[in-house]
Amino acid sequence: MGNRRPWFSVLFCWQGSVIPAVLPRVWLCVGFGVIISALDQAGWAVSWPILGSLVPSIVLGLLLVFRTNTAYERFWEGRKLWGSLVNTTRNLARQIWVTIEETDASDRAAKIAVLRLLVGFAIATKLHLRQEPLNAELEEMVASDQFVKLGTMNHPPLEIAFWIADYLQKCHRQGQLNPYQLSAMIDLLDQAVNVLGGCERILKTPIPLAYSIHLKQLLMLYCLSLTFQVVGSLHWWTGGVVGLVSFAVFGIEEIGIEIENPFGRDPNDLPLDAICRTMAHNIEDLISLSPSSCQWHKPHALTD
Repeated sequence: MGNRRPWFSVLFCWQGSVIPAVLPRVWLCVGFGVIISALDQAGWAVSWPILGSLVPSIVLGLLLVFRTNTAYERFWEGRKLWGSLVNTTRNLARQIWVTIEETDASDRAAKIAVLRLLVGFAIATKLHLRQEPLNAELEEMVASDQFVKLGTMNHPPLEIAFWIADYLQKCHRQGQLNPYQLSAMIDLLDQAVNVLGGCERILKTPIPLAYSIHLKQLLMLYCLSLTFQVVGSLHWWTGGVVGLVSFAVFGIEEIGIEIENPFGRDPNDLPLDAICRTMAHNIEDLISLSPSSCQWHKPHALTD
């Protein structure tokens, strides 16, 4: 509730609104309505109320609801996947930091490096989903030679996952992890890779083209035919009323388009940058803790 914005502030908010995207279509419908109104005033027989049944409103409404719900399911699924990635990273980082034994300073340095690789995996996943090149944000989380290596790879997140798994296997061979601990950590790493696969499924499975095309055709047909239906009653008001109706229906469709791919940089997309920063802060906080420095005290005896 702390981030709730005032109602009127949201009402008149331009950034994140679908208004810029739908305005060209709305003005087209308004202009068409004005032309038909002028023809009506000139005595032309352009009032055809029967066209109101050409595209039944209930059918169009169901199509719009299905379109928007499908898009929101993709958006929410993406958010759940990234929430799972945050939790998986925290759990795996904690287990690595607390469980893997240190024999010298190089062991601690290796643990710190692999913990930052976990954040690097999330950042690389974000860049992969956005189809963006490697950047300074990722460079801060990996060694210089690793960053150069990632630049030559087709799938940087999978390469980072391989490095983490290789580190865990190395610790197991050196006796720093027992088989049960190794299995638990590999399972968590597998969960992170599964999140990557789930996000790729959303990204690479768009709404079927035939559905999108047909819905757009029906929306335009409905708005244009509405002009002939109401011009006999509204006359010069036809353009304005048709514009309002077209703004409503085109806006609902545009909402679905806006949120169906939730991994971009638009105002309505998931805040992946903020999520990655949160993960980085969590890891740095964990690194600042030393498991061996915790002082455990015997609890006080209960007294009558």
